[in-house]
Amino acid sequence: MAELGLGLRFQRGFLAARQLRSFPWPELEENLRASLDASLLVDILHKTILHPLCVKYPPSAKYRRCFLTELIKKHESTAAEPLDELYNTLADILNEEESTHCYKNYLLPTGECVTLSESVAIISGGTTGLVTWDAALHLAEWAIENSAVFSNRTVLELGSGIGFTGIAICKACNPKAYIFSDYHHCVLKQLTENIRLNGFVLEPETTQRIQTESQGQEAEETNCQTPKLTVAELDWGSVTEKQLLDLQADVIIAADVVYDPEIILALSGMLQKLSTLKADRKPPEVYFAFTIRNPDTYHLFLTELDKVGIGWQIIPAHSNSVFLYDMQPNITILQLFI
Repeated sequence: MAELGLGLRFQRGFLAARQLRSFPWPELEENLRASLDASLLVDILHKTILHPLCVKYPPSAKYRRCFLTELIKKHESTAAEPLDELYNTLADILNEEESTHCYKNYLLPTGECVTLSESVAIISGGTTGLVTWDAALHLAEWAIENSAVFSNRTVLELGSGIGFTGIAICKACNPKAYIFSDYHHCVLKQLTENIRLNGFVLEPETTQRIQTESQGQEAEETNCQTPKLTVAELDWGSVTEKQLLDLQADVIIAADVVYDPEIILALSGMLQKLSTLKADRKPPEVYFAFTIRNPDTYHLFLTELDKVGIGWQIIPAHSNSVFLYDMQPNITILQLFI
């Protein structure tokens, strides 16, 4: 059972394509020394690099090469016989050409998987929006734990990036409709591709039955209700009150959009437009998740919220840990009252 638990933890860590330090290497070495054969190593190899999902949607060659090199080092530190499958797999990866894009795969508690095509560089195409940031993972965990906030409701996401949070919510929280939004044309293109990669059909085709993929297995088509998904180009500085009202959002979320003082005025101005909308409906619930990298930028955002009359409170940290990432105390979720 210890070996099985090790393999499962490692599978989750690798599928999420997080840092190698998250893997319990000392525990692995201890298990290898106690093992009479190479079955543990073969099991790990087939639950990670040779897992069907990772074969179909592989993480970056650099990541897989570094990971496999560490695995071989741990194997060679024991008295076990050389394992040809390890070396052959590494040779195949060494022959691969480097790419500017890779895949990252994240397991959800439901057993489904979110698969994303991402840039291997933090900044590419003049934007940071082509990678997934930790605040997006943090917000998705909170959403999964508080799925009632999203169930059967229309959700508007600001600054969706390449789509991780929204896709996770659509798969795990049963929203009625989900509006992904961003502004950069490269981000919008990659976002659209990732939504379709995960088996969803964008409006006006969402009435069709869809199929999703889970752990490398092609799922059968189902008749279960799926959310209506749209992708919107949304410029915070020029969007009108009527355009915001027409979206009819019950919930508004955003992850890691508070990082640049230059965009805070546009963001707070848009939130002010939301707060002045007159309609015969409740105001939307608003949740922002972000990493506080610069305290001055964070306090500027709070100051601008106060100026436009928007209240806020810090949401207590959630208890579940679904995805592997750097759990830092400066990742925060604010609920805004507009």
